[in-house]
Amino acid sequence: QVQLVESGGGLVQAGGSLRLSCAASGRTLSSNGMGWFRQAPGKEREFVAGINWRGGSTRYADSVKGRFTISRDNAKNTVYLQMNSLKPEDTAVYYCAAAPSRWYSGANPLEYDYWGQGTQVTVAS
Repeated sequence: QVQLVESGGGLVQAGGSLRLSCAASGRTLSSNGMGWFRQAPGKEREFVAGINWRGGSTRYADSVKGRFTISRDNAKNTVYLQMNSLKPEDTAVYYCAAAPSRWYSGANPLEYDYWGQGTQVTVAS
């Protein structure tokens, strides 16, 4: 069983940056595709970014392209989400997720079978 724990969230001013981390325990994530999702109050959970097992394929939601960067360090069993130029509309709980397929980096939440508990990101205007 894999446990995912997100960290790095907090309160930041618009235009600022945060780096989220997702640490795994239980087993290695080096053979899993990984994703970041977010959910704002009153809205459905949405895809933010995904990365395959080697980091050679990444995907981003249009709303974060050019501002967010997903990366991974398999030696540390950790996935990161660097968020720059943050906007108030980025405010949400951010979740990381692991897909059973090493090649998957896409937006379908049904393709991910392990989820973290989430970390709150609040961007003040």
